[in-house]
Amino acid sequence: MLAEPTPHWPGRMIGSVHVRSTPEGPGDQAVFVHGLAGAATNWTDLMDELKDTVTGHAIDLPGAGFSPAPEDGDYTVAGHANAVIGLLEHTGPAHLFGNSLGGAISVRVAAVRPDLVRSLTLISPALPDLLPRYGPVRVAAAAVPRVGELVASWIRLLPAEQRITASMAMVWADADAVHPVRLRDAIEEQRRRDDLPYAGDAMIGSARGIVAEYFRLGKDTLWSQAAQVKARTLIIHGRHDRLVRPAMARKAYRTFRQVRLVLLPTAGHVAMMEMPQVVAAEARRLIGETRLGNAPLPG
Repeated sequence: MLAEPTPHWPGRMIGSVHVRSTPEGPGDQAVFVHGLAGAATNWTDLMDELKDTVTGHAIDLPGAGFSPAPEDGDYTVAGHANAVIGLLEHTGPAHLFGNSLGGAISVRVAAVRPDLVRSLTLISPALPDLLPRYGPVRVAAAAVPRVGELVASWIRLLPAEQRITASMAMVWADADAVHPVRLRDAIEEQRRRDDLPYAGDAMIGSARGIVAEYFRLGKDTLWSQAAQVKARTLIIHGRHDRLVRPAMARKAYRTFRQVRLVLLPTAGHVAMMEMPQVVAAEARRLIGETRLGNAPLPG
């Protein structure tokens, strides 16, 4: 019989966003940023693994999870980055973690506010790729004016169970490994979000925000900002990622200043959920190196 998973951490509003935190413990703080269609609960298991190393704070991005829609309706990467910066200004300098869209947001935060980022851990970050996979192509289609709204309306007609099962199959290397309690929680959360008047706008707006970054030109592209990041950086990719090409890890390795790359042979797009113990071990190594002031070794 499977053991019960860690309960999701309690949350509270901090400024304009909802944040789930582990009990106050170690002096170091950590902030966790989820991806598109995700929420703070994506980080529950990794935060449990790291609770003796850092005090963790997982944000529900504006319009996601239990965070309300932003008053200005800004779902761009820059808008989400401002929300994360607001949380970091509350916690003080922290170790920053980001997955997928949250990885792109975290890169921007680390580039524009290096004073707030002690280290940077990116799990399958959604950095611009000229050869996106099927999943990102669907995101791009949903971001097209009118088409996005039509797609969202059609998807909402599908049962929550069907939508969540399809999503798990996309982001996990092995969807059968999802704990039944986690699957049940995700379905219940989807039903709750279906009743929120702004849920569709938040999803479409965030999708359009990341697509805009894929086509941005000039000095403020996400890759340009990645090259500006001063914090020690850990990049984790799953070889079975169906959304972000693992090959992008090589470009990231060449771009970030102080970087260590980890490729997980049996993980998909959400390694922090699939194998939190492995990700936690790599993150502890980075945090330890940061505390000691040693540059991380490659590999």
